[in-house]
Order: sequence, then structure tokens, then C-alpha cells
Amino acid sequence: MSYDQLSNLESGRQGNYSDNPEFQTLQYDLKNKLQKLLVSNRDLAKGVNSLGTKKDNPRLRERVNKGMETTRELCREIGDGVKRLQTWEDLTKQQKYEQTKVSGDFQAALQEFQDLQRRALDKEKASVSAARAAHGIDSHDQGSGSNNNNNNNNNNQEQQQLLQQQELTQLAPQDEVDFQESLIIEREEEIRNIEQGVGDLNVLFTQVAHIVAEQDAGIMTLADNVDRTHEHTMQADRETRQAARYQKAARNKSCCLLLILGVILTIVILAVVLG
Repeated sequence: MSYDQLSNLESGRQGNYSDNPEFQTLQYDLKNKLQKLLVSNRDLAKGVNSLGTKKDNPRLRERVNKGMETTRELCREIGDGVKRLQTWEDLTKQQKYEQTKVSGDFQAALQEFQDLQRRALDKEKASVSAARAAHGIDSHDQGSGSNNNNNNNNNNQEQQQLLQQQELTQLAPQDEVDFQESLIIEREEEIRNIEQGVGDLNVLFTQVAHIVAEQDAGIMTLADNVDRTHEHTMQADRETRQAARYQKAARNKSCCLLLILGVILTIVILAVVLG
């Protein structure tokens, strides 16, 4: 049984929340924020896809990082709202359906954002690794955040970027080298911020997943009850129809017997009268 069917059977699509306006206000607010989150994910996906390509530049990276910071804050706000939504009790069946749907939609959008962050993190690490190799910088001299950066150096774009940076380094004066080193340090800071953001939202994702799992268990129980009720209703309908057929057949037999008795009685009366 689908979600929509379950909602139709249980609630009759009644959307009256007049008895709980605070629930309605919070629900609408979360829906609007979820829509913003989906739009933000689409915009971020375009920026992340451009990292490491010819379109990559400092302005793009700044826009992507600011977008991720804004989206992280939006995720935290939605997460707080989803938790608040779970505190309501004595809800109608339609309200419970909306409560579950908001949680599930947020879980999917949050997963999408986490995937985007991890992709951006991989590309940032690959870029820093290539820049370090091009400028001959020892990764241990610049602090943490750049370990295991050689995992993604095998694709063609990174190799091409590495060769270009090596050529520029051979011709670049010392101040240019210093400038490139400062850019590398800045990117490493961006990497640490993304890593921290992924870790923070992992906790939120786990909490939301737990909420959705609990709701799914309740929905499955409710769906089973609805299925059983539907089966019982169908069985009762069949038995009612069968009883109606039996009753109709009994009436037909009674009519036939009365007709036969009437004919016999008429013959007897005529025989008496004529005899």
C-alpha cells in the first residue's frame, strides 16, 4: 500500500488544522525551508561540478564555500524544526502523515547536501595536492588537513593542472611562489571547514534517520491495520451479498409455494362448488 493510499484511507484527505495552528505554522515553515534547501543543493551542484575544470577560479570557490556555509545553517534550522515537530502528540492521522513526510523529505535533501560536500572536499584535496607537488612544498610544513591527498591524483584533469602549475613555477618569481603558497594555505583552511561541516551534519543526519526509522515502523503498523481492516470489510461485504442472495432465493421459494397452494385451493373450491 502506497503512502498516498494510506493517507487517503486513514484521513480522507482532510487538511483541517484549525485545532492546532502552531503545528500548521511550523509545518508550513519547514516546507518552505525544505524548498530553499533543494534549490540551494541544485546551485551547489553546478558549482561543485565546475571545481577542477577550466571554469575553476577563486571567485567560484568563494561562492561554493559561502553557499555551503549558508546551506549548513539552513540544515541546522530545519533539523531543529523537525525535532520540534516530533514533540506534538494527539495529532490527527493527516497531521501524522505530514509529520512523517517532512522528516523523510529532509533526510533525502540532507543526504544530497552531504554528498555534495564530500565531492567538494575531494576536489579541494586533489587541487591542494597538485599545487603542493607543483611548487615543491612539503605537506608537513603547512600543518594538518592535507594527509592522504594523493588518492585522487590519477585523473587527467589533475595531471594537466599539475603540469601547468609546474611550468608556471619555473618562470614565476619568488613573490609569485609566495602568493601560490598563501593560496594553498587558504584552500587547506577551506578543507578543514568542509570537513568540520560534514562531521557536524553527520550527527544531525543520524538523528533524523532515527526519527524516520521510528516513523516508518509506526507507518508499517498502521498500514497493516488498514490492510486488515480493508480485508475484513471486503469479507463482510461478500457475506452480506451472499446473505442477500439467500434471502432473495427464500422469498422466491415462498412465493412459489404460496402460488401452488393458491392453485390447489382454487381447484378444491371449484370441485366442491361444481360437485
